[in-house]
Amino acid sequence: MVFRKLPGVSASGMGLRLSQKFVFLLFLSGLVTLCFGALFFLPDSVRLKRIFLSKTETQPVTVGSGSENDAREHMKRPKDQGMTPAKGESSTKLKSLIRKPSVSHEATEERLARGKAQEDLTLPRLITESASVKASSSDHPDTFSYNKFKGCLLKPPLGRDGGQTSDPTTNERREKVKEMMKFAWDNYKRYAWGKNELRPLTKNGHIGNMFGGLRGASIIDSLDTLYIMGLMEEYNDAKEWVQTSLDLNSNGEASLFEVNIRYVGGLLSAYYLTGEEFYKKKVVELGEKLLPAFNTPTGIPRGVINLGSGTSWSWGWASAGSSILAEFGTLHLEFVHLSELSRNPIYTEKVMNIRKVLNKIEKPHGLYPNFLSPVSGNWVQHHVSIGGLGDSFYEYLIKSYLMSDKSDDDAKKMYYGALEAIEANLVQKSPGGLTYMAEWRGGILDHKMGHLACFSGGMIGIGADDGEPEKRQHYLDLAAEITHTCHESYTRSATKLGPEAFRFDSGGEATATRLNDRYYILRPEVIESYMYMWRLTHDPKYREWGWEAVQALEQHCRVESGFSGIRDVYTLTASHDNMQQSFFLSETLKYLYLLFSDDDLLSLEDWVFNTEAHPLPIIRRSCLEDPAPQDKTVSE
Repeated sequence: MVFRKLPGVSASGMGLRLSQKFVFLLFLSGLVTLCFGALFFLPDSVRLKRIFLSKTETQPVTVGSGSENDAREHMKRPKDQGMTPAKGESSTKLKSLIRKPSVSHEATEERLARGKAQEDLTLPRLITESASVKASSSDHPDTFSYNKFKGCLLKPPLGRDGGQTSDPTTNERREKVKEMMKFAWDNYKRYAWGKNELRPLTKNGHIGNMFGGLRGASIIDSLDTLYIMGLMEEYNDAKEWVQTSLDLNSNGEASLFEVNIRYVGGLLSAYYLTGEEFYKKKVVELGEKLLPAFNTPTGIPRGVINLGSGTSWSWGWASAGSSILAEFGTLHLEFVHLSELSRNPIYTEKVMNIRKVLNKIEKPHGLYPNFLSPVSGNWVQHHVSIGGLGDSFYEYLIKSYLMSDKSDDDAKKMYYGALEAIEANLVQKSPGGLTYMAEWRGGILDHKMGHLACFSGGMIGIGADDGEPEKRQHYLDLAAEITHTCHESYTRSATKLGPEAFRFDSGGEATATRLNDRYYILRPEVIESYMYMWRLTHDPKYREWGWEAVQALEQHCRVESGFSGIRDVYTLTASHDNMQQSFFLSETLKYLYLLFSDDDLLSLEDWVFNTEAHPLPIIRRSCLEDPAPQDKTVSE
């Protein structure tokens, strides 16, 4: 209305000139709007934006080619690292700088050379890793770099020849273990696919109530075992199930401990071995669902959590609503890696708070009782065990220290302090000369050692190098003595398999004197110590003992459709329990395979095993955060 021709104004007068000016300005403003719209919204406009925006206004690039991502990293470096290019510096030289990797090729080659070998993988493994590397190639400082992490390893994860040894007999035994794994897996897939475990006698699946509605425990537990054994067809079936069928939106009662060591541990190790991004996504999603268990007055998590609602509570059988030492003390390895992958410190903060609580309270004779109130932060009972209820707490102390590249001094101090108290109060020598670990009940010793406690031979062995130097041989001797005692519990049974618990009283030694202790459920702990002691000493007896276990498993636990535990190790009349435990695939068979493999297969220089035998890489912070390779490249 304003610009309509007014009566009495000549067409040749001021009104026409104003109208012309307005049309021109309108056209010009439209053109400018069009140009800037194209600049900011059309694809590939990133470089144009940088012409108009100052360095402090440069926005992060979220899409585009790899070179654009590299350029984004360079644009951040002048301010942070003093790398502002000199005035007039050529764009060619600038491009050569921004395309350099965060870890130089020379540095990576040097680390591999220290491993004395190049990684020799089967073609399927190479294809798997090639695809995953493309998916995780970004080196944004706020995201985890799989390539950089892998570049910090001293040796290829799968060794020179997949871990094959130079000894034909050992290789034959290794192949036998591989065949056992394939047999166990094939029957699980045939009769129990997607369920948690196989019932081999009735040929059906078992779900159980430990995992809160989660399924596929045997699949998750088998991923890394299948992969390192080179069973790639089986591994790919497992991988596809995780991609398409693992549903984390469950709504049931889950054991925080079991979900962590099996599902979180299994997914973490699968990611670190393959680089497949969906494992990382799944495990971080699952980790978030575990956090509400820590919502207690002390921050000590409760043992049971509903993964859907986030509500948590203590086990009904636990004294006075207490939390269990072996459960809340067996989170550290996985949660530190969850922080690494998610770049969220909350997971590390949660487990470090557990340490703070434990360091504050008084420990009877330096010992850690098994029951702690998550409300008051006080011990509920003075029952101490290196077996069930306590075991993996001690394991995770020394392994936290090793996984930190020996920088976690608090874990080291706690471990050796606990070990000294254990030696002073629990380690006993039988009249027959067997060294064992008794249980402590308020100052009264119970001369019983559980099969679960037999992991401690390997634990004490791997910690021998990092205690007081003068005690190194003492710790190795103690580790060997305990491992020998656990082997005796096997050899003194009719089946040559060990009972759930054995005693040193009433004239008996290393035997189960109670009927309810005579069963064997495919447990790995004795074989675990054989594997560690072999790698530490190369004493051939450990491989011989492992082969004895293979033969016993084949004779007494192998049935038509899988492997089953037995109800009485002291009778040759088989009575099977109809359960192929998921940890048999994750731990027992993996430790046997590693026992008959070269030491460079999942080298202990690079990896620690969680309590479910899932390998997690050592975190070499100096390598991951060291800018030296980058600076060296730039200066050249």
